[in-house]
Amino acid sequence: MSQGGATACEAAKLQDRGWAWMVLLAAVLLQGLTLGFPSCIGVFFTDLQHEFQASNSETSWFPSIMVAVLYGGGPLCSILVKRFGCRFAVMLGGLLSGVGMVSSSFCKSISQLYLTAGLITGLGSCFSFQAGVTVLGYYFVRWRTLANAIASTGVSLGFTLWPLLSQYLLDEMGWRNTFLIFGGILLNCCVCGAIMRPVQLASESPLQSPKPTEEPGRRAEGAQLSNGASSPHPELQQQTRRTACFQMLQKYLAFDIFCQNKGYQIYTIGVTWMMMGFALPHVYLVPYAIQNGVEERRAALLISIIGFINIFIRPLTGLLSGHRVFTGRRIYLFSLAVLLCGLSNFICVISAEFSVLIIYCVILSIAMSGIGALTFQVLMDVVEIDRFSSALGLFTILESIMLLIGPPLTGLLVDITRDFHYVFYNSSFFLISAALFMVLSFCALEKKNTLKEVSKVPLDNPSRYQYHEMPTELQSESQSPPAVVYITSI
Repeated sequence: MSQGGATACEAAKLQDRGWAWMVLLAAVLLQGLTLGFPSCIGVFFTDLQHEFQASNSETSWFPSIMVAVLYGGGPLCSILVKRFGCRFAVMLGGLLSGVGMVSSSFCKSISQLYLTAGLITGLGSCFSFQAGVTVLGYYFVRWRTLANAIASTGVSLGFTLWPLLSQYLLDEMGWRNTFLIFGGILLNCCVCGAIMRPVQLASESPLQSPKPTEEPGRRAEGAQLSNGASSPHPELQQQTRRTACFQMLQKYLAFDIFCQNKGYQIYTIGVTWMMMGFALPHVYLVPYAIQNGVEERRAALLISIIGFINIFIRPLTGLLSGHRVFTGRRIYLFSLAVLLCGLSNFICVISAEFSVLIIYCVILSIAMSGIGALTFQVLMDVVEIDRFSSALGLFTILESIMLLIGPPLTGLLVDITRDFHYVFYNSSFFLISAALFMVLSFCALEKKNTLKEVSKVPLDNPSRYQYHEMPTELQSESQSPPAVVYITSI
């Protein structure tokens, strides 16, 4: 007992102080190396087209696969972290990312890039990024919100530096040698993972679990298998396996939450639809600017401007949205950011001059900061915190599907029409329609829940009516939460 207490005491010393801040620095670098990396792909778009004689649609599959795997590999990363720990997952991700980009430098066709840079590098980035975010939850308790806000600046730093570095290396030594150098740079994820040493909490190790907790279905399956020689009912074993498989899917993909929680259902559908247009400017902005006479170096600078502004706006947006004034209303802030992002695309349609594109990048960056800072905060609002990881699994997989098919479909439209304006028309359509859908749906849901709460109040008890008009903080202590608190379940 005393040994367990000493272990817990030692673990508490690691949290929010000392080595925890080194882990935070590693998390900042990880997010810059992983989430920030796809921002530079647009710089190579034209060169890859010429090298492999590929269409816009064929070339855009390469970054689409990378981003889709980066977001959609969450459940696989969760299993890896639970089995081997965060440090192992981060270092394995760094190794895969480096190998993927080194292999890409030797590719002879665009389809080979889909496997090397798209699948292998994307999966490695997923492991490093998601395990790096997870480890912050163990190293920080009191300063967890601040730590996540600081870590998110790594994405902005990546958006700023990757395009500039890419354009410089591309001009100096070509895309093949640049990809080779990128492989070495991404191997630094292994160094970041080495810094994230496991924390022993009491009698278990959440960062490096020696044995995963067995599911009830899995234990039942083991019991059946142990008696398999004498069991006269092999179909019962097959049924047990199906039950265990279903429990695994429910744990990591949360289909039950999607069917029962209307707020999660609306938000997931809205964000999934939004993702069809969200990534389009990142992929096609540089080729669009080059086609309209902007110098290549200045075109790459546009993506860096977006990242530089994100460095300052994203943390401020995250801290501002955490104020109690916005409790239960963050979905409306998020929808406003999505709407602004969609409307900003019309600036590119008006003019492709460099000065106009800078204005576009400033407005787009502000909107993107709001989306990036609020996406997971709103998700925490609409689901119970103990089911968040499961809800996140289904959420990211649906996101990844849209990120996978959105740019190639738009590229096909550009190939047919020979007009890059359709990139921004498409992006605006999906973003604006998603924003309006979420706002109207959540307003209707809030109104429905308010009416439901009013209908529960007995007519012969007027004091209940008076109490219902009190602030929501008081309501939540004595009766079922109203619509606003339903949206904010934490």
